[in-house]
Amino acid sequence: MVEVKRKVPKGIQFILEEDKYYTEKFVLWANQFLPFRSLRIHYKALEITCHGVPWFACWMAFMWIYTNESIVQMQINMLLGLILDVVFVVILKAYVRRRRPMANTDDMLGQLGPDKFSFPSGHASRAVYIAYFFINLYPLSMLTFPPLLAWATSICISRILLNRHHILDVVCGVLLGIFEGWLLGLLWLSQESSMWMWSSLSDEKLSGGDYHV
Repeated sequence: MVEVKRKVPKGIQFILEEDKYYTEKFVLWANQFLPFRSLRIHYKALEITCHGVPWFACWMAFMWIYTNESIVQMQINMLLGLILDVVFVVILKAYVRRRRPMANTDDMLGQLGPDKFSFPSGHASRAVYIAYFFINLYPLSMLTFPPLLAWATSICISRILLNRHHILDVVCGVLLGIFEGWLLGLLWLSQESSMWMWSSLSDEKLSGGDYHV
């Protein structure tokens, strides 16, 4: 069976070509400056700090190690948001199937299936979602806001400078992260629901519910 190549509408083609052109121009401009050229190892470190595998592994470990009724609602809702992020990104990447920039090197951690595609940036959506979560949904101290915003911004810029994504991929990833935070605000699980879900996941009982034994 011959695979029929999808025809991209001319308007979309024009936008993608412009995006590709300005992405290349931006990377070339940034690389004129020595600090940007010498920071690839730091970009790679940023990449790891927002990769889905470490985030899920560390968050699940945090939930199991630090089991406390006072934060279980935050833990469960954050996990729900991380799952939503993966689902949205995988579906969009599988549907759009945009290739990564030509200059990208194939050295990403855990690049499997739809993750080999470029649109949207999963790192950007996850970083923005996490910042949104801890600023709007479960606000931490205001002292943490600047580092959170700086981290999320650095993640987004580094995705372009690493040649992982085009500018449009990152912009749409940012918008997706904001949407995920807004959607989670609508779906926000109550303390009772969160404790029930945690007990179902861990087979442990937390104090403070009708089901507590």
